[in-house]
Amino acid sequence: MESTNEVTETPPVPRPLSIFVDADACPVKDEVYKVATRHAMPVLVVANTAMRVPGGLVQMVVCTGFGAADDWIAEQIGLGDIAITADIPLAARCLARGARVIDARGHIFSENNIAEALALREMLEERRQYGESTGGPSPMTPKDRSRFLSKLDEIIHSVRKGRG
Repeated sequence: MESTNEVTETPPVPRPLSIFVDADACPVKDEVYKVATRHAMPVLVVANTAMRVPGGLVQMVVCTGFGAADDWIAEQIGLGDIAITADIPLAARCLARGARVIDARGHIFSENNIAEALALREMLEERRQYGESTGGPSPMTPKDRSRFLSKLDEIIHSVRKGRG
């Protein structure tokens, strides 16, 4: 009787589309949890320190060290996933991996606008290095939160229809 040593590899089971939250300074985490629950989408809350999350489909990921949370998101995110971040270099890295990206005010980053956003960020950083005040972001308003919720819903519907 002949024996074979063939190993059949089972293809990896694709993970469900997920929402990745760059959480350390994210002001819309609660809104993300509500929308994700409504759409039954897993959420990965990624930060440098642990924080309370509601459980269920929401998972906390702690990455200590400078840039570790951003690196983890950029390595794990994939085609059709959604990143929520105000970090423009991280947004560019996520877009390069086929993800959709939105900031807390509902601004959608895309291949069409990320280069301009990176250039503006670099220019402002240069001005700050020369001691010029460039101001900070204005406070979140109810209108910002409403726009964010609307745009996040829009992105989820788009991704689910296969236009990720």
